[in-house]
Amino acid sequence: MEDRRTVADGLRLLVRALVYSVLGGSALIAIATVVSVLGPMLALDLYTPPVAAWWTVFTAIAVQGVPFLLLGTVVSAAIGAFVPERVFSRVLPRNPALAVPVAGAAGVVLPGCECASVPVAGSLMRRGVAPAAALAFLLSAPAVNPVVLVATSIAFPGRPSMVLGRLVASLATAVVMGWLWARFGRDDWLRPPRRHAPATASGLRAFGAGLQHDFLHAGGFLVLGAAAAATFNLVVPRSVLDVFTGSAWLSVLLLAVLAVVLCVCSEADAFVAASLSGFPPTARLAFMVVGPMVDLKLIALQTGTFGRAFAVRFSTATWAVAVTSSVLVGWWLW
Repeated sequence: MEDRRTVADGLRLLVRALVYSVLGGSALIAIATVVSVLGPMLALDLYTPPVAAWWTVFTAIAVQGVPFLLLGTVVSAAIGAFVPERVFSRVLPRNPALAVPVAGAAGVVLPGCECASVPVAGSLMRRGVAPAAALAFLLSAPAVNPVVLVATSIAFPGRPSMVLGRLVASLATAVVMGWLWARFGRDDWLRPPRRHAPATASGLRAFGAGLQHDFLHAGGFLVLGAAAAATFNLVVPRSVLDVFTGSAWLSVLLLAVLAVVLCVCSEADAFVAASLSGFPPTARLAFMVVGPMVDLKLIALQTGTFGRAFAVRFSTATWAVAVTSSVLVGWWLW
């Protein structure tokens, strides 16, 4: 009888969490959709067309990120509820220097974007995985998974070097950042992810509690990041961007910065990069390498999950390593 009650309670909590998550995702989509419809109307009444553009960018980022955020929270909750800690101790080497490349290569199994990688990395840390390995997975998962690589090959037909360059530069960035954290990272910089379920909870009960907590928690920061990206698009004039296209070095830096502020999903950024035909290949490669690892919504998600001290340091270092890796790989390929 006790077992049946436990299963029944777990199922009820699971259904409730799924309902909350779906409602939360639906609410974000509904709000963004309503705003996108009313925003242009309001902008027309106030004679401020830029406001309509702000609503459009905000809606696109929010709606684009919600499905992958939900995917990430499902994976995160499943890891925390059903995967014993001993599994990670067996799969990953005990030496952090060896665990980092293994975790980086494991990023190919998650067909999601950066919105999904943050809660999954947090769950890995809660399960005893070394932060350096979890962070390597966080960076590699949205950048080297099969969906992203296939999308890149479609966006750049007949140019396999662009797919190879993205794979090598992204994986190298993830591994280098993992090693840097293992060597120089400090515990007081990283706020440990909180356990969202009681220590005695397990199975379906822990899965339901984790799913509900992670989605509602991360969804708010996704909205904040989308709003910040839309604001940048409104403030910076297009004429400023044209100044940088004449220089190879400035073009790399420009697209690396644009990748941070535009917040394009990793499954779609290759098509944006392909449309930037006026920029050299290395600059477009930097756009695709930096974007899935450092953008405004990802920084916001990292701040909410791991703390501001971590997000500022980690995102800054990741941006520098990603740009350097893109330049080196671009020099090697082209």
